[in-house]
Order: sequence, then C-alpha cells, then structure tokens
Amino acid sequence: MLHLGDFERGEEDIRALTECPVEFVSGNNDFFSGIPKEKILHIGKYTVMMTHGHRYSVNYSTDIIREEAKRNGADIVMFGHTHVPSIEFMDGIWVINPGSISLPRQPGRIPTFIIMDIDSKGEAHFTLNYVKENRWQRL
Repeated sequence: MLHLGDFERGEEDIRALTECPVEFVSGNNDFFSGIPKEKILHIGKYTVMMTHGHRYSVNYSTDIIREEAKRNGADIVMFGHTHVPSIEFMDGIWVINPGSISLPRQPGRIPTFIIMDIDSKGEAHFTLNYVKENRWQRL
C-alpha cells in the first residue's frame, strides 16, 4: 500500500489495518513526523515517484509535478493533496491521484482509492475504486 500523506500521526493505525507493507510520504499536515516528503520506488519495470503534491501546485495543474517526475527518471508519479482522484497519461508519464478515503473533495464526495496492477506482460494498469457507504462505516 502506498500512502501519499496527511496521515496525521496515524501511520501505526494504518499499518494495523493492512495485511501488507505500507510506504508513506509526509503531507502538509504531517508536521514533525520524520517521514520523507518524497520517495522513489521500483515496482516491476517502473520507477515510481511518491509525493504529497502540495509543493508542486497540483491544485492548479499537474505540469510541475510531471516535470519533477521526469527529472527523477520516474515513469509514474503518485500524489495526494487535492483529495480529487485522477488518472492521466501525458508525455510518457502516468500522473496518479487516488483521491481520499477520509476526506474526498470531488463532486459527490465518495471516498476513493486506486489499485495499480501489473499484468503478465509487465504493463501497469490503474483502476479507480469507490468505497461503498456500508463498507466505509465499518472502518
């Protein structure tokens, strides 16, 4: 699981809810966490840049974050901050925002997350998922 920031000192709670390893980057609400602001991971044949996004003006455009991904040699950049889900492919870079499970901001405000799947040919696929209301209330 990749968490893109604003866990607000709840990283141990998040780890306890999952049955898999969790990678975190800190967000603008994660003061004094000691968690890195960015990480570069290698997933399959892909280089993935994880960041919260607030330092790249993502509320206005993904141009700056996409350029930073290129500078870091990333094929995929994943960010949060806007709490609005998006999956886009531009200039050879996947730009991914899973939205938010706890504070969605897109129209309808349905909690979202994205699953990245690597197929048998090594290609990445991204699926936007919506959390059903009854499932959300159990968390």
